Amino acid sequence: MDFYKFLASRTDRMKASEVRELVKYSRRKDLISFGGGLPDPATLPSKEEIESAIEFISSLGSIAFQYSPTSGVPELKAELVKYCREKLDIKASEDEIIVVTGSQQALDITARILINQRDYVITELPTYIAAIQAFNLMRPNYLGVPMDDDGMKLECLEKSLKDLRERGLKPKFLYTIPTCQNPAGLSMSMDRRRHLLEIASKYDFIVIEDDPYGRLIFKQTDLKRLKSLDEEGRVIYISTFSKIYAPGVRIGWVVADKSIINFYELAKQFIDLCSSSINQYIVLHALQSNLIDKRIPLIVQKYKKKCELMYNLLKEMMPEDSRWSNPVGGMFIFGWLNEKINTKRMLVDVIERYGVAYVPGASFFVDGTGWNTMRLNFSFPTEEQIVLGVERLSKAIKEEEKNIR
Repeated sequence: MDFYKFLASRTDRMKASEVRELVKYSRRKDLISFGGGLPDPATLPSKEEIESAIEFISSLGSIAFQYSPTSGVPELKAELVKYCREKLDIKASEDEIIVVTGSQQALDITARILINQRDYVITELPTYIAAIQAFNLMRPNYLGVPMDDDGMKLECLEKSLKDLRERGLKPKFLYTIPTCQNPAGLSMSMDRRRHLLEIASKYDFIVIEDDPYGRLIFKQTDLKRLKSLDEEGRVIYISTFSKIYAPGVRIGWVVADKSIINFYELAKQFIDLCSSSINQYIVLHALQSNLIDKRIPLIVQKYKKKCELMYNLLKEMMPEDSRWSNPVGGMFIFGWLNEKINTKRMLVDVIERYGVAYVPGASFFVDGTGWNTMRLNFSFPTEEQIVLGVERLSKAIKEEEKNIR
């Protein structure tokens, strides 16, 4: 039976993530993968912490196995108010917070409630691939803004906004990962953060701040969250416990004006009624027991060492005409290669011949560029794998450069 004729037209916008596509190679024991965005297994909850969480869930009885309010377990929301204030410098009431099933659900809901077909959405070049996937179903127009070492180039943003205004158009929102950006590993300077909010006010658009890596900083910075600088309530803040506690719990949260949180809640009712009560209580226990704050220094220490190792090896081994981001934190390094190289076309050959995987960069660019770029993850592989993997990858890239001459 031909089921394709029954599909909604929007399914033509549903493309498999290139990150997820790499999973099919994961059974190869000799493969070194820089492809995913997985935390180091050693940073995940220990046996003792797992047993403590189970004991806590057991003490709650049936309530942990019951439906919870769509906006989140009340005790967790109260703890998130405290967490936002003390750790993120963000002031919010419980009415301004909703718990979601990972920050990916927050992105999906953002698209559902904000984007009309052909609305203009602004993103960085490059930007998070799963955000593009979430937004794509609503068929927006994209306006991509290039980056440099200080993040989004705001002079380019303003020029594009002026061009839109002259055509009688305006953007709906700007999506940014200002700290340890995925995939580029770059961070927006404080001057640009303040200026961005001024531009958003001038041109009247919403700013979506995605902050999964903001607590994984391993170099000295003075970076503040956009939401903490927001005086007009136009920033919607999204974060997750996937990178600082455990991705398996699938718990994230959104902070925004309560009027917009109401629509997040309505949309979430249609999607899943509520996030897992058990998982919310596990996160509550981790926060109340200070397990997350105790673990973050360990994560930062491990990632700092791995990042510096990978970056120094890339600078030493890769061709001179390549360029690599030097992150202040997070989980990724991004590379720009010779403009004639197509990293997507060479991927399968690199995996099969050299036994190393990466994520081709083009899918992170909403303007169709980035074919000579790649994203490398340093958090998951071991230090030994990083050394061997960069050596293999450098050989593959140098061989590709010879072939294109």
